[in-house]
Amino acid sequence: MNVLGFWYNNARPKALPQSMLPALLAVCMAAGSPDFSLPLAILAVAGVLFGHLGMNLFDDYFDYRKKGTEFRDKMAGEGIRARIAKCSYLTSGAATLSQLLAACLVFSLVALVFGVVIFWFRGEYIAWIALALAVLGISYSGAPLRLSYHGWGELEVGFIFGPLLMAGVYYSAAGTITPAVLFVSFPVGLLVANILYTHSIMDYEPDKKVGKMTLAVLLRDKKRMLAVLFFLLFCPFAIIAWGIVRGELSVWYWAVFLTLPMAFSLFRLMIWFVRDPHRVFTPRFWMGPMTNWENIQKIGIDWFMIRWLLARNLLSFFCLIVVIISLLTLF
Repeated sequence: MNVLGFWYNNARPKALPQSMLPALLAVCMAAGSPDFSLPLAILAVAGVLFGHLGMNLFDDYFDYRKKGTEFRDKMAGEGIRARIAKCSYLTSGAATLSQLLAACLVFSLVALVFGVVIFWFRGEYIAWIALALAVLGISYSGAPLRLSYHGWGELEVGFIFGPLLMAGVYYSAAGTITPAVLFVSFPVGLLVANILYTHSIMDYEPDKKVGKMTLAVLLRDKKRMLAVLFFLLFCPFAIIAWGIVRGELSVWYWAVFLTLPMAFSLFRLMIWFVRDPHRVFTPRFWMGPMTNWENIQKIGIDWFMIRWLLARNLLSFFCLIVVIISLLTLF
């Protein structure tokens, strides 16, 4: 495996839809703008790609430095994270901490170069957005804030990949910001945060046991956990409805309510998880794609994956509908 492939595979590329979907969505929404630039839009999406991979590697770097070997061993033996083996390329000796830092800087430098080109054409506003993204990205697990160590990681990621990212990509592509993109970006951010939060609820007991602070651990009470989940799942639809009523979004945006049954299903599944974590559920067609389900069942993580994949599919279909609406309005 070449060096680039090695670091790409260890930068958790499976998490890329959380940033790529909002980025592509912002491009589609900007496509009808008078000053739309496809080259700058492509650069912005590429910058998001490299920036996200760099942020994931920085997360590994700061986590590995902050947490001792004993903590990592505990994490590797508890909950669903026992199947993930984060930083295994470091613990196995396949790479050193200094090599990881170099990879972080390379990915970030590529994103910076793309950002400089966009700045040249779009001006300082894009620089402020990029700076905010960089600071918050580093602050996820880096000093001095280390937001993920205090239970705010899920909401921070939602804010980064929702309003900040979509505003940055939209401005890069169109040279302006509209109320419509803001009315869409906040729901997208909440649904991104929901993916991480759903995970943290299901790993509440193992995380509490080893001292990993997530939003679920911060809330402690399961009723409060479900209340926050309700907000993350259904507030996006309320914001879209508000945007339509205000006239900032077209009536076509009512179509995103087609994903509402997925939100209700996920909320129901999470209620059942709190009551009876071991109850078995079978995926339904309207939950979206859940590939390799037989293998997932054999591994014994179907209880986790049906909920996590449903959270991911909810975001994906929500974004897909908005993309279709944006493209249809071009004609």
